[in-house]
Amino acid sequence: MVKVLKKAVRRQLSRLPVAGQSTKRMLPKSASSALASLDGGNCSSGNGGSRGGNASIYVPVVSSVGTPLMPCHPARARELVRKGRAIRRFNKGIFYIRLLDRIVGEVQSVACGIDPGSKKEGLTVKSAAHTFLNINADAVTWVKNAIETRRNMRRTRRNRNTPCRQPRFNRARGCLPPSTKARWDWKRRLAAWLAKLYPISQFVVEDIKAKTKGQRRWDSNFSPLEVGKKWFYDELAKIAPVELKQGWETKQLRDGLGLKKTSNKMSETFDAHCVDSWALANWWTGGHLAPDNTRLMCMTPLRFHRRQLHVLQPAQNGARKLYGSTRSLGFKRGATVKHSKYGVVFIGGTASDRISLHSLTDGRRLTHNAKPSDCKLLAHSSWRTVLPPRTPSRSFRTGEGL
Repeated sequence: MVKVLKKAVRRQLSRLPVAGQSTKRMLPKSASSALASLDGGNCSSGNGGSRGGNASIYVPVVSSVGTPLMPCHPARARELVRKGRAIRRFNKGIFYIRLLDRIVGEVQSVACGIDPGSKKEGLTVKSAAHTFLNINADAVTWVKNAIETRRNMRRTRRNRNTPCRQPRFNRARGCLPPSTKARWDWKRRLAAWLAKLYPISQFVVEDIKAKTKGQRRWDSNFSPLEVGKKWFYDELAKIAPVELKQGWETKQLRDGLGLKKTSNKMSETFDAHCVDSWALANWWTGGHLAPDNTRLMCMTPLRFHRRQLHVLQPAQNGARKLYGSTRSLGFKRGATVKHSKYGVVFIGGTASDRISLHSLTDGRRLTHNAKPSDCKLLAHSSWRTVLPPRTPSRSFRTGEGL
C-alpha cells in the first residue's frame, strides 16, 4: 500500500510545470538576466514554446565601436563577459553587452514594427528566428494643455503691472504644432534608441489617417495628424527604410495568423498593441506562425516642468514661489540613482537642500526629503522602463515556427 502511494505521488509531481527542469534555467545567474529576474525569469519552460511568453529575452550586442550586432542568448552573454571578451552595459532599462575584440559582424534582417496610438502604442523588434523585444509605450498627451496654461498665464501677466515680454504675433512657429511634434518625436526617439541596440534594417509602420470633414484634400493639407506623421516618416527614413501598411492590411495580417486584438486598448498586455506591431514586423521578416515571445516592456515618458516664473496660484501675502527646472541640486531630473534606503529610484523635484525620489515601477513619490549625498548616479533617462509580470494570453493559436 505504501509503495502504491509513493508511485502516485511521483506521478503527480511529474505533471507539475517545473518537473524535469533544471534550476539553472529557472534562476538568473548574473546581471545579464536582470530584466528577466524581476519575476523569477523570463522563461517558464526555457524551451521557447509556440504559444508565446516562453522565449528568452535575447541580450543586445554592440561592437567595440558601438555598431549594433545580432543579439545573443543570455548564457552566451554571460560566457563572453566571463572570458573578458565583453563588458556589461545598461541603456535606459535594457541590459546589453559591448564586445571588446570585434568591430564588425554578420547581421540578419531585423525589422521594427510600429503601431501608433493616441494613448498607447506598440513597438516590436524581431528577426526571422526570434522576437527580441516588445514595447508597450505610453503616448505624450500633456503638451497641449501645458501650452494653453502657459499662454493664459502670460496673458494675465500683461494685464498686471509686472515685467513681461512683448507679444510677438509674427513669430514663426514652424510647420508642426508643439503637441503634435511632441507626440511624434516620442516615437522617433524610441526608434532611434532601438536602432542603437539592434541592427534594424526595416521599419514597418501602420499608416493611420485623420477623419475627413467632407472635403477631399482636408486631411493632407490641414490635419495636424497628417502633417505630424509625414514628418515622422521622413525622420524615420534617416535611420532605415520605411514600409507603410494601412489599418485594414494590418487586420488582414493579424487575422491570417489567427491572432485577436483586445478591445481594452489601455491594458498592458500583448493583445492590446504589440499584437499589431508583431504582425507588421513578422510580415517583413517571416519565420513564425505564432508569437514566440509575448513578454512586454512598458515605457512611460517622464514629464519635465520647465522653468516658470512662478506657480499658478499665489501663496500667503501674494507671493509666488519659483517653479520648474530640469535639474535638482546637481542631478538631472529623471536620472536613475541608487539610494541607501529606497534602492534604485529616479530623481524628481527639489526643495531647499533636499530632493524627491520616485518609484521606477509606478512613478509615485517615495520621499521629498532625501539628501543628495545619499544618492549614487546610475544613468540618465527621460522615461521609465518596467518589465511587468508575465500574464497568460488567450489570443494565440497553436502553431510552429516556419
